Amino acid sequence: MSDAQGRPTQPDISAAGAPPATFSGDRGLALEEASIFALSRAGVTGVDLPEPKGVAPRLAGLERKGAIGLPGLSEPEVVRHFVRLSRRNYAIDLGVFPLGSCTMKHNPRLNEKMARLPGFADLHPLQPVSTVQGALGLIDSLAHWLKVLTGLPVIAMSPKAGAHGELCGMMAIRAAIDARGERRRRVLVPASAHGTNPATAAQCGFEVDEIAGDATGRVSAASVAERLGPDVAGIMLTNPNTCGLFEREVREIAARVHEAGGYFYCDGANFNALVGRVRPGDLGVDAMHINLHKTFSTPHGGGGPGAGPVAFSEALAPFAPRPWVVHGAAGFALVEAEGDAKGAKPFGRLTAFHGQMGMFVRALAYMMSHGGDGLRQVAEDAVLNANYVMACLKDAMSVPFAGPCMHEALFDDAFLEGTGVATLDFAKALIDEGYHPMTVYFPLVVHGAMLVEPTETESKESLDRFIASMRGLALAAKAGDAARFKGAPFYAPRRRLDETQAARKPVLVAAEASPRAAAE
Repeated sequence: MSDAQGRPTQPDISAAGAPPATFSGDRGLALEEASIFALSRAGVTGVDLPEPKGVAPRLAGLERKGAIGLPGLSEPEVVRHFVRLSRRNYAIDLGVFPLGSCTMKHNPRLNEKMARLPGFADLHPLQPVSTVQGALGLIDSLAHWLKVLTGLPVIAMSPKAGAHGELCGMMAIRAAIDARGERRRRVLVPASAHGTNPATAAQCGFEVDEIAGDATGRVSAASVAERLGPDVAGIMLTNPNTCGLFEREVREIAARVHEAGGYFYCDGANFNALVGRVRPGDLGVDAMHINLHKTFSTPHGGGGPGAGPVAFSEALAPFAPRPWVVHGAAGFALVEAEGDAKGAKPFGRLTAFHGQMGMFVRALAYMMSHGGDGLRQVAEDAVLNANYVMACLKDAMSVPFAGPCMHEALFDDAFLEGTGVATLDFAKALIDEGYHPMTVYFPLVVHGAMLVEPTETESKESLDRFIASMRGLALAAKAGDAARFKGAPFYAPRRRLDETQAARKPVLVAAEASPRAAAE
């Protein structure tokens, strides 16, 4: 299109109300992209390998008869395909990632550089111990600092994720109870707990006894006392809890459980709100997993393995799983065989090898670069940022529990009542604002929950921009602009999906044709 002077102009889309469709399916730099199998062409490959000569098969007739099924593209086409896909992915490197309960914070590139050093990145788990002294020394140093930060005397380093750590802690509790010759098979779990808590307890053969929170969103010592008995193995309590609140009566709860002969397992998923400020051992904790990939560097689910070391009290220390690192005159070694350590009664071996080396390196690099005072500031800034978000939005949105929060701010859907807008609609509209939505409908104890964790790595400027978008959406919903929400997202590469059908009937085989091939 051009004006009277022949100069190019943009098409007028105001009357139509939507941008015009394009022939390619692309929208500027938002390129349409089919699956790599739909782009595939027979006989095309990025690498030509000659047929091997003089090789006798050794598979006893089990050789592959058909094609291997890999897509056929040239090398540039493969690179372009994945680069185009990468442009659709929202990441912490693009903006605020407010997923509550997940700790999506900036991962310092220094940590990545350290994890990629050949002496760490190229290790093989079956190398002789004499050739991995540096790695074992790093694991030993990391374990030392975890003991300092938790105030607990023993660390099991082998668990490979938070839920794996839960399994480790509860297996140790089961082993300790069995060693006492008792049959305690009931575990108290708050209603607001992460779903892995009751699942882990059940996996270890325990009966789950759910405890409701009180009006403040916390578990009261009185409600715990009412459920205690000779069959109670312990309690699984998250602190700060999943509502983003510190359990005020945690010491009394621990004392009551101990008096009844049980153990206190603390879900350490939210340790980033306490690190350097509170030692869980001082609260009466007997076992607690630590998500290294959340508290000490890599964002939760950050594209690689996690790590969930478990800290144990003296009461549970003898039951910690093998292997563990020891240091003697000959250097570092791993205790791997039964009977190698006097007084130990390990419940067994939790995993084939000794944890996740990459995450160990990242975590120790994070600790060393921050120092003790820096780690304390991590917790302080995480709590400050969450309370800043809550303070700035509580007049426009609704808060289920009065008072300050810890590292995450929790909102409910009461402010949306009568607007025709649901929590899911609100979250989808946030995509149009350029943000990944916060965690929604969790914790389940809050109706229409919206859980926001801004993390300590966000600046006031980035939070102000996010808060302005949230406030704008809240005011638009209250003003009756429901259409803005029901149709959202408008600007995402794909519009709103049927998430229920996607979960129940996932399409696992690509069957679409390439738009470019169809045009040809």
